[in-house]
Amino acid sequence: MKCSKILAALLVCASLAIAPMMPAHAAINSMGLGASYNAQKTSVTFQVYSSQATRIVLYLYASGYGAQESTTYVLSPTGNGVWSVTVPVSAIQAAGITGSVYYGYRAWGPNWPYNASWGKGSQAGFSSDVDANGNRFNPNKLLLDPYALEVSQDSLNTSNQNGNVFASGASYRNIDSGTYAPKGIVLAPSGQSTGTKPTRAQKDDVIYEVNVRGFTRQDPSVPTAYQGTYYGAGLKASYLASLGVTAVEFLPVQETQNDANDVVANSDAKQNYWGYMTEDYFAPDRHYAYNKAPGGPTAEFQAMVQAFHNAGIKVYMDVVYNHTAEGGTWTSSDPTTATIYSWRGLDNTTYYELTSGNQYFYDNTGVGANFNTYNTVAQNLIVDSLAYWANTMGVDGYRFDLASVLGNSCLNGSAVAGAPNCPNGGYNFDAADSKVAINRILREFTVRPAAGGSGLDLFAEPWAIGGNSYQLGGFPQGWSEWNGAFRDSFRQAQNELGNMTISIGQDATNFSGSSNLFQASGRSPWNSTNFIDVHDGMTLNDVYACNGASNGQAWPYGPSDGGTSTNYSWDQGMSAGTGTALDQRRAARTGMAFEMLSAGTPLMQGGDEHLRTLKCNNNAYNLDSSANWLNYSWTTDQSNFYNFAQRLIAFRKAHPALRPATWYSTSQVVWYQPSGAVATSSYWNNTSNYALAYTINGPSLGDSNSMYIAYNGWSGSVTFTLPAPPSGTSWYRVTDTCNWNDGSNTFVTPGNEAVIGGAGTTYSQCGQSLLLLISK
Repeated sequence: MKCSKILAALLVCASLAIAPMMPAHAAINSMGLGASYNAQKTSVTFQVYSSQATRIVLYLYASGYGAQESTTYVLSPTGNGVWSVTVPVSAIQAAGITGSVYYGYRAWGPNWPYNASWGKGSQAGFSSDVDANGNRFNPNKLLLDPYALEVSQDSLNTSNQNGNVFASGASYRNIDSGTYAPKGIVLAPSGQSTGTKPTRAQKDDVIYEVNVRGFTRQDPSVPTAYQGTYYGAGLKASYLASLGVTAVEFLPVQETQNDANDVVANSDAKQNYWGYMTEDYFAPDRHYAYNKAPGGPTAEFQAMVQAFHNAGIKVYMDVVYNHTAEGGTWTSSDPTTATIYSWRGLDNTTYYELTSGNQYFYDNTGVGANFNTYNTVAQNLIVDSLAYWANTMGVDGYRFDLASVLGNSCLNGSAVAGAPNCPNGGYNFDAADSKVAINRILREFTVRPAAGGSGLDLFAEPWAIGGNSYQLGGFPQGWSEWNGAFRDSFRQAQNELGNMTISIGQDATNFSGSSNLFQASGRSPWNSTNFIDVHDGMTLNDVYACNGASNGQAWPYGPSDGGTSTNYSWDQGMSAGTGTALDQRRAARTGMAFEMLSAGTPLMQGGDEHLRTLKCNNNAYNLDSSANWLNYSWTTDQSNFYNFAQRLIAFRKAHPALRPATWYSTSQVVWYQPSGAVATSSYWNNTSNYALAYTINGPSLGDSNSMYIAYNGWSGSVTFTLPAPPSGTSWYRVTDTCNWNDGSNTFVTPGNEAVIGGAGTTYSQCGQSLLLLISK
């Protein structure tokens, strides 16, 4: 979930004639949209979609910014809403374009019919900024091709800070945006390889979420010229492989509004560090490229993917198909003023979900306007984009931001017959509707099989804003989900004892894969993406070192707006004088152990392996700062924590019993009270119980060792009586997260486990900690 003030920070914030509904298709980009050379590179065909336009003109440029057009061509409608023109390369060169070809479109429609006397900056032909059917055509706004493979620059950048240039409305409609607007770049296919894709089963993955720029922006091991780039990120493949990571998940890398991040030094002004305001769904963000020449960002991204693939690491992308950087209307009282630089100026009614009356936009994203994911043409864009990144750019899987919007079964406000559950338009999540985007994606792509192989890994952020959008556990088979309940309940167990009721039964469910959420829909434990922290919120360190958010602090740790007030964080009594830094590290070790020892797919945030801190800022989307970039100068305590994280991940990878393909049976996992007695229903139902242990029968799961895991949620010590290990073995300690064990060997290496004993052995476990034993 993103902050609603991003729009204000970026762009000052911002007949329903239904687009032809065509049947879903397996062919990728069947309409041939975008700009492409022919095989001989003697001509370029430009095709763009608009169901409502009455005239579209192609503008060609010799450069991306500040120049007037070199030549123009009128497109012709070819059917099904597609407009097309083929231009000989010789004609393009004759017009003075001898290098890369930059392009954009101007469009006319019912609210602004074409008038032959129109000229750039003219109002000739104008009827309204938005008509009764929701059209928002404005020929004074040069439009970016939604299928452009690279983009010249962001709308706001180091040369232009004026978002009004791209606006409609009485004050702005006649401003010509042509010299300022981002242009598409015509690209020939890249010859860069992306390597061989890993086929590893998702259950065997450990995911590392990170921002491309922040990953290496201040990493001394990366040459200065490459810091903060795709190239620099590729140089860290060996680092992640050494840590044990098997999949890197990048925060959005599709072209977004962030060229202006560095304009005002040491300030959060107009920054968008996370990158959730997408400008183009095909183009790699040029801001992250060392080689910014046309074609450079594409080839550099592909080379980065190849570097990770060569290290056996999958590459995932965080994708944002629920809203765009155009946002909604600038105010709730003026429907005429809105940002126009692509989708809205080509076909507002196709690409956005309009409210009844067609003057405003439904918003379940917090940033202005729902992408109209129920519309087939808008779905085509999503599918075509995913296919491009998977097939051409080498990506292995996707995390879908606010993915509940992709399950929205509502059409625009007037489409009562088309959306019977939404007589007034709006929002309704319906995973049973075959037409929603989440089901379309399943039809179009192969999901990686449970045992591994070819296919995509699909992860949903299963919530949005408002309505029935919180859908954790509600996605269909084929989808994995970010398990927010795992995060919240384990944070509560560690940090909220005494403030709220803690369910030891919920903790047990989390440990074993969250069957309450995923089993009924035919999914598996690995469909639960288990995390304690991600970019949206506090870091792992800060969950256990902060009493709530502190977003108003000075640069470089702030200021930031928004963010949740429900953090379930606690400084372990440090501010009250009852806790220490030792307690905070113990809590962080325990939290990471929850992620890595539970059934499911673990997800960690970049920097958690060395206790990265944002000093309690829990919504740092706008901080492109040294505080938000990963820091590789570690203290001894941070290095010790890295050792813990590395060995913990290695232990998970070495023990298949922690990575079940199916749900544990009652013979494979047995739950115990601290006394050593098997946990009964009365124990589960007693909310005064805060300690729990369980054994995992390793041999039954293809593991040479069985395990005993105990969690003491009490603030004081608890004595656990150990059950019998497998015949002929004893229990050996792998780790105890307690303060006494703080140091470089908190988690021991294989072969160095300390013998603890057999059946009936007692073990005193400190408060709020975890114990891991194996049978040997």
